Amino acid sequence: MRISLQEAAARLQNGEVVAIPTETVYGLAADATNDIALQKIFTTKQRPADHPLIVHIGDISQVAEWATDFPEVAVKLAKTFWPGALTLILPAKNDVSPVVRAGEPTIALRVPNHPLTLELLRISKLSVAAPSANKFTQLSPTTAAHVEEGLGDNIPVLDGGACQVGIESTIVSVTTDGQWQLLRPGMISEADIAKIAGQPQRKTVVEQSMDKANTVALTPKAPGQHALHYSPRTPMLLFKDRATLIETSVQLINTGKTCVALIIGDGIKPSCYISQLANQPREVAAQLYGALHQLDSLKVDSLLVELPPDTPEWAAVLDRLSRAGFSKAN
Repeated sequence: MRISLQEAAARLQNGEVVAIPTETVYGLAADATNDIALQKIFTTKQRPADHPLIVHIGDISQVAEWATDFPEVAVKLAKTFWPGALTLILPAKNDVSPVVRAGEPTIALRVPNHPLTLELLRISKLSVAAPSANKFTQLSPTTAAHVEEGLGDNIPVLDGGACQVGIESTIVSVTTDGQWQLLRPGMISEADIAKIAGQPQRKTVVEQSMDKANTVALTPKAPGQHALHYSPRTPMLLFKDRATLIETSVQLINTGKTCVALIIGDGIKPSCYISQLANQPREVAAQLYGALHQLDSLKVDSLLVELPPDTPEWAAVLDRLSRAGFSKAN
């Protein structure tokens, strides 16, 4: 159900959920200060209550409403990458809803880089929690049509066109001492973060008690860390090389099974129906979910996917595909 900007604002103010566009993926939004509205997100998505939500704010000045501390490293990252596809995890104020932070002591914040959603935040005078507008673990939507296919026609959708980045934001945790940790890769890379932060990430955040033997690792919970995630309904097989993918497609076809394939770059092609993406990380990211949605709609027995190389520039795409397949690559 497509709705106008004004209607979207009114529905959010009335405690309803609305699917909204961002530059990454479409989000299922609700007033981040309204626990009843927030619960509707979890119910609609069938999302476990222990998974924190990202709060979308309209401006860097609003961080102070949510976080007890805004370390200088986090300020530098926000000034560089906001509005944009970066989520910062910071220490939460005590009055921030435990629903939105899933009981964690931290809050996830970002300023989205989509003009329609920024205007929505402005006219509604709200900050909104907005995880991807899909059922939990399923493919993220990058068009309004994807939202309707996944959640049904009764979900109100603010149509902002196709998402330009195409995969979820980079998530970075910053502690009060200025140390940072990459929790989810995105198109803003670890190298991008390190350059602005002026220091490499601390791989493990630790808390040390009086008894050093009881030192424990502390990694804040973040969206998108579930082992099976971003997944099509069609059984999905992952391949590190094209030759093995083609060999498997032949075996499937010879046994009467149907298959389709997603391949990256030029070269020999399997004989089944394919979606071929350019060998460029940003182009693949922008088109990835759209291609997977289209192949999933064909309702075949298997979806064969060629993985990109395991290099830093491909980290985000590789993460999404590995979680979508959640199986050992062939």
